[in-house]
Amino acid sequence: MIRYALKCSEGHDFDSWFQSAQAYDSLAEAGRLTCAICGDADVSKALMAPKVTSDLPSLAEPASEVEQKVAALRAKVEAEATYVGGRFAEEARAIHASDNPSKPIWGEANLTEAKSLLEDGIPVAPLPFGPKSKAN
Repeated sequence: MIRYALKCSEGHDFDSWFQSAQAYDSLAEAGRLTCAICGDADVSKALMAPKVTSDLPSLAEPASEVEQKVAALRAKVEAEATYVGGRFAEEARAIHASDNPSKPIWGEANLTEAKSLLEDGIPVAPLPFGPKSKAN
């Protein structure tokens, strides 16, 4: 069984249970869905949020030792390094060519850029995370 939030063309919101997603699709294609409030036959799925029970672990908190270590690494990198985004390769080359030590950087580079940096003796390493601004 699956429950869908539905909406008619008149703007009424309601929900209904279906035997399966395919059952909903079959009824919708056959025009056999109607609004529970006004009887309108122009019914479609409405935006739904999944029901999450409180007994599940928080997805915001690291669950395993590996996740905890990655979270700690992220915190250290974000605190001690400057995010340079897609300019990583050029910034890394500029720092490497300079006599002045600079604050560490992190950012994004494609495989070709990263390989070229390593071939030129510029130490780089992949991180197991990206910037939070690009996360869903």
